[in-house]
Amino acid sequence: MRPWLAAFPDRLGAVERWLLPPACLLCADPAGSGSDDPLICPLCRSRWRRLPHPQCQRCGQPIDGDTDCRICAEWPRGFAGVASAVWLDPSARRAVHALKYDGWWRVAESLAAVMMDLLPLGAGASLVPIPLGAARRRSRGYNQSQAMAEALGRRRGVPVDPCLERTRDTQSQTSLTPEERAANLKAAFSAPGRVPARVVLVDDVFTTGATLRSAAEVLLAAGADQVSAVTFGRAELPLAAVGRTI
Repeated sequence: MRPWLAAFPDRLGAVERWLLPPACLLCADPAGSGSDDPLICPLCRSRWRRLPHPQCQRCGQPIDGDTDCRICAEWPRGFAGVASAVWLDPSARRAVHALKYDGWWRVAESLAAVMMDLLPLGAGASLVPIPLGAARRRSRGYNQSQAMAEALGRRRGVPVDPCLERTRDTQSQTSLTPEERAANLKAAFSAPGRVPARVVLVDDVFTTGATLRSAAEVLLAAGADQVSAVTFGRAELPLAAVGRTI
């Protein structure tokens, strides 16, 4: 990456701090001139709840000692090591909303900052963002998952490889049941070119894992040896739900 391009987010942030009042997007209180991120204040970030342990070693879902996780029971072999940074509480949800729907693509930097210790990286690993459909990308002007992947890549010195493509626009997953989510994503992705041997998928939110699973199946079929994933938020499920197929 060219030096001027790598420094672009920092330069843009400096201009942003000069042009806009330093108010937090989430609580509207002044973020303070000393804040490392004038978009989301340190207090709001401190309220994001980390996921507790123990967790399923494969899908990262918190479990209790007497519960077998079935969220990932039918995942393809080679897809493992999914982790999320925080629960999708109201504050974290508003941050995701600002990134996805309000045009604040630089919020990806705040989200990436709390995902730093999630990355299951090894030699030759590449970050692969979950792609958007063409219509949704035109509407938003960018892909929020790619913005997150690039922010993570800059922080960790890991390459970003957008080798996964969306073959069609799909219905929003928000109101769908787990079964409808899986059907909605059928044949939604392709990997027409060369894929890295070690892939770390990047997405904003983990709900049932349907999107990540569908993407992983395509990448594994295209030649990836191992696929893992990281997300910023995770929808909270009752522990009882972890023990049944969802």
